[in-house]
Amino acid sequence: MKRFLAICSLLTAFAFAGGDLAFAGAEKDPLKPRVPRAERGKAKKTKPPAALYKKTKKASDAIVAEGKKIFEGKGTCVNCHGKKGDGAGPAGKVLNPGPRNFTNCKFHKKRKDGELFWIIKNGSPGTGMVSMIPATITEEEAWKVLAYERSFCKKWRKKKK
Repeated sequence: MKRFLAICSLLTAFAFAGGDLAFAGAEKDPLKPRVPRAERGKAKKTKPPAALYKKTKKASDAIVAEGKKIFEGKGTCVNCHGKKGDGAGPAGKVLNPGPRNFTNCKFHKKRKDGELFWIIKNGSPGTGMVSMIPATITEEEAWKVLAYERSFCKKWRKKKK
């Protein structure tokens, strides 16, 4: 974990030092799955703990708020993905390919919750996304972060009226 935080700190410092000179590569193939083919079927079937929610679409506002707190805090997600979830965080500026843009609703429609959980747990091959579980966050916290990440697509959660 110390190594990961040191790398994030260096990337953040480099991004700030470079100012406008620092740039991210474009998000590569936003609709292409990042879970390896051999793992994808199992990942798609992975479900969140029943005590949290059945699907991210059904997560309570409280769970989404907890996910936001983790995303912007101990999870360090904000460093790469940015406060707006658009992949424009300070450390993300030096990554190639750039971080996922969670405001892309087509991405959310294409990916299952279990696939996104797999990426948080195992990292994303060929990108700067490293494994976050268990070094940085717990599995339960990861599910909360996913509920928050999904909320960047305004069409994802349907509010009850």
